[in-house]
Amino acid sequence: MSFISIRFYEELNDFLDPPKRKKDYQIAIPVKRTVKDIVEGEGVPHVEIDLILVNGNPVRFDHHVHDGDRISVYPEFELLDISPVIRLRPEPLRQTRFIIDANLGRLSRYLRMLGFDTLFDMNLGDEDIIRIAGEDKRIILTRDLGILKNSKVRRGYFIRNQQPDQQLKEVTRKFNLKGQIKPFSRCIACNGKILQIPKIKILDQVPEQVYLLFEEFFQCNQCLRVYWKGSHHQRMLQKIERLLKE
Repeated sequence: MSFISIRFYEELNDFLDPPKRKKDYQIAIPVKRTVKDIVEGEGVPHVEIDLILVNGNPVRFDHHVHDGDRISVYPEFELLDISPVIRLRPEPLRQTRFIIDANLGRLSRYLRMLGFDTLFDMNLGDEDIIRIAGEDKRIILTRDLGILKNSKVRRGYFIRNQQPDQQLKEVTRKFNLKGQIKPFSRCIACNGKILQIPKIKILDQVPEQVYLLFEEFFQCNQCLRVYWKGSHHQRMLQKIERLLKE
């Protein structure tokens, strides 16, 4: 049995029991344990980690720890350039795309409202989500720590808040999304793309009163759902405006 000292920084402390937060503490470990085994054993999923230092030196997840080592674990760096050292996260995505587990359905609709490519299917199991995320280079959003500890997961984030409005603000801040928002460009029902359509083509697809009141109509290219700028559109626009002001 070996003993090491470890400390987690910033938001990684969210995963720890209160007595362990924001300070160095010692743990006993079996011999031949990797850094990844240790940090996930403490409850922190590897996808939340950007840099690990062992005795001041950057290491990879497969680094084996020895008796007396001091480990420092950091989340994603936003303001500090650490390009000269070994980052553990892959390069940033050129397009921010998400896949969301079954417990975050309302969040998926909100992200689509902002124009983000967001997959959500109640019938997808953990392995399906992990596979699709890898194939499509999507970020997994979840409140299930187990899925984020899977070694196949490259990009993922654990949602801290429980209320959908707060979850949307959390994700927007975490991934710096404000500059990428394209409101109403995605179908909130199926994630298809929303395109403007000539009014004459939807004559039989909307109520007569709606057809007479509005001139502009939009349609999903997948599920063919028709949208127009009614009162619901105005309420969603106000929600977006509040988000951008915060």
